[in-house]
Amino acid sequence: MPSIVKTLTERGKIHPPSFLPDNVMYETVMGSMAYGVSNDSSDYDVYGWCIPPKDMLFPHLRGEIPDFGQQIQRFRNWQQHHVVDESALGGKGREYDFSIYSIVRYFQLCMENNPNMIDSLFVPQTCVLHITHIGNMVRENRHIFLHKGCWPKFKGYSYSQLHKMGTKNPQTGSKRQNLRKKFGFDIKFAYHIVRLLSEVEQILIEGDLDLQEEGRREDMKAIRRGEVSEEDIRKWAASKELELEKIYTESKLPWGPNEEKIKQLLLACLEHHYGDLSSCVIETNDAVATLKEIDKILQKNRRAWQ
Repeated sequence: MPSIVKTLTERGKIHPPSFLPDNVMYETVMGSMAYGVSNDSSDYDVYGWCIPPKDMLFPHLRGEIPDFGQQIQRFRNWQQHHVVDESALGGKGREYDFSIYSIVRYFQLCMENNPNMIDSLFVPQTCVLHITHIGNMVRENRHIFLHKGCWPKFKGYSYSQLHKMGTKNPQTGSKRQNLRKKFGFDIKFAYHIVRLLSEVEQILIEGDLDLQEEGRREDMKAIRRGEVSEEDIRKWAASKELELEKIYTESKLPWGPNEEKIKQLLLACLEHHYGDLSSCVIETNDAVATLKEIDKILQKNRRAWQ
């Protein structure tokens, strides 16, 4: 299936960097559709990642010395919001929000267990809009990104939603204001609190993530219908946090990311796309890498001894 970014670029609806439309490797619908709680008025949030030109990732190939002279503009991500395609849905129209990342930035955020990026990796197959062989390489290895660092990340995001849920003065005329008038609090932020804490619980226990897990999905739908009070959401979140602290301690996930394994997957993706990377990356052998690790330990101990 062709990339939506490419299709809408050719029709003049969006204007991403020139290299991007032909180099999107993964594109998925996110938001309420990915969580199985969407309705006819739901936004169509498209996340994905691309592979930029080689000299954007390896600027030394065109002679750049980092921090000296004129620097090449790095591509991290491209976003465009409120893109209306009047011809979609048989003429009913559809509004898109786009967030497309560089593969390197995407890997970094996934390695940090950024909730949005982790969700985009674990969406149901039915939500994947466009995927290449390289995209499949990443999706099939998505579990290597998971580690215990997911708990502080997801907890931080849930705290943010908890704060926003109680905001008394949302932007005038916004959907948020209408939600607060109707329900007394912002139910959209409320269901994200439940989503985030339930997702991280599944990750810590199972080392996996099902965005449309039935119990979570039904809880979120009930919140969106206004069947759960703000007070109940706050009590549930406080209780769930205590549970998760214990689950976090007992989780069998690694404490942090396996950076070397993730790096090897990244290099494999880039090599598949660019071809030979010998002029771009110098790989050290195991002996050299071990010596460097020993030297780091010795330097650390020397400082401790002083």
